[in-house]
Amino acid sequence: MQRLVAAGITVIACTGRPFPGAAPWATRLGLDGPIVCYQGAQVRTLDGGVLLDHGIRHDLAMEVIRYAQERDLHVQAYRDDLLIVARDRPEARRYAEHASMDVHVVGDLDQAMGPTTPKLVIVSTPEVLDALLPDARRRWAGRLNVATSTADYLEFTSVESDKASALKFLSERLGIPQAEVVAVGDGRNDASMIVWAGLGVAVEGSPSEVIAAADRTIPGPGNGGIVELAEALLT
Repeated sequence: MQRLVAAGITVIACTGRPFPGAAPWATRLGLDGPIVCYQGAQVRTLDGGVLLDHGIRHDLAMEVIRYAQERDLHVQAYRDDLLIVARDRPEARRYAEHASMDVHVVGDLDQAMGPTTPKLVIVSTPEVLDALLPDARRRWAGRLNVATSTADYLEFTSVESDKASALKFLSERLGIPQAEVVAVGDGRNDASMIVWAGLGVAVEGSPSEVIAAADRTIPGPGNGGIVELAEALLT
C-alpha cells in the first residue's frame, strides 16, 4: 500500500464495514483519503465528514426487518454510526467483535431506526444465507441491493448504493477516469465495483459471480496477491 501511495496512486478502502469499524483499518494501512463504507451507502472522510449518503428508507427497512424476524433471524440496523438491534443475540455480539463496535439494544427498531439506515445486515450461517440470498434478491429486485460480504453476513442497501456507485462518485470527485480505476475484492458485495472498474480483480476462492465479474484473479491473503498486483501496476 505504501509503495502504491508513494508512486502517486490513490488507494481507497471500499468496505461493507460501518465507518467506526473501517476508519481504524484505513489508518493502519497508512491511507488518509476518503473511505467507501456501509457497503457503498456512504463515502466519508477520516475525520467523519460525509461526502455521500444514500440510506434505506424506513418503510423498506421495516420490510427487511419483518422478513428476518418472521424467520427468527438476527437483523441489525445503524443510526448515527451506532449498531442497533432489537434483541441481544450471539450473532450481534459476533458481528460487533468482528467490526470492533458496541451493540446497542433498542427493543424496537421501528422506533429507534430513524428515517433511513445506511444498511441492514442479517447474520446467520452460510448455509442459511446461501438459501436466503436468491429469495431476497427476487423479493427486493429494483428496490434494494442484496449481497453477502462474508459468508455469514447478508447485507441490504439502497438500490442506489453499492460499491460501484460510491467508487464512481469518488472517481469523478477526484478526477480519475474510470479506465484508470482498479478494483479488488473477494465478496459478492465487491462484484459491482469489479465490473465497473477499468481493471477488475477478484481474489482466488471468491464466489463464482465475483470471479466471473473480474478481468483477472490474484492469490488470496497470505499468498502475496496484493504484492503481485502492486508490482504489475508499478511496472
